[in-house]
Amino acid sequence: MAFKKEILEIIEPKDVFVGNPKAPVTLEEFGEYESEVCAKANEVVKKLLEDYDGQIRFNFRHFPMTKIHQRSMKAGEAAVATAQEGKFWEMHNILFANRRNLGTTSLKLHSKEAGVKSKKFLDDLVNATFGWQVQGDIKEGLDRGVKDVPTFFINGVMVTGKPTYEELSKQIESALKKSKKKAPAAPKVKA
Repeated sequence: MAFKKEILEIIEPKDVFVGNPKAPVTLEEFGEYESEVCAKANEVVKKLLEDYDGQIRFNFRHFPMTKIHQRSMKAGEAAVATAQEGKFWEMHNILFANRRNLGTTSLKLHSKEAGVKSKKFLDDLVNATFGWQVQGDIKEGLDRGVKDVPTFFINGVMVTGKPTYEELSKQIESALKKSKKKAPAAPKVKA
C-alpha cells in the first residue's frame, strides 16, 4: 500500500503584511514579543498604519533575543503558527499585550483568543514545527545587519535613530516623496 506524501505549504513571516499591498512604502521591523521597547514600537506602528492608511504596508520579522528573553523564540513560533490560519496580526497584538505571560500553555490560550481553530497548535509548538521560519528571520536579520530589537527598515533601508513616531514618520515622508519622483507622469491627453 502506497502512502500519499502530504506537502505542507507554510506561510512565511516575510509574506505576511498588514496595510495596502500596493503601498509605495514598506515598513519592516525585526523584533520580538518579550521586549518592552518592541511593545512600545508596536504602538507606534499601529499609529503609523492609521495615519498613513493606504500609503504604507508593514511586515514583522522575528528576531528573538533568547539570551535575555527565553520565551521569545516560542512566541515567534506561535505567531508563525497562527499565520497559517490568517490570524497573525491578531496574535501579534495579543502577544505584545501579554509579553510577560508567554509560556507554552499561555501561548495556546492566546491562540484561542486570536481565533485559531487548529487542534495541532500545541503539538506544533512543542515540536517546533515553525522553528525554521523563525530561524530564517534571525539569519536574514543578521545578514542585513540587525544587532538589536527593534530594528526597522523602510523600503529595504535600515532606519537609524530611535523608533519614535516622529523619527519613523519623517523617514516615511521622505520615502513617499522619493516614490512620487519615480512614478512616471501620466500621459497628457488632448481634448
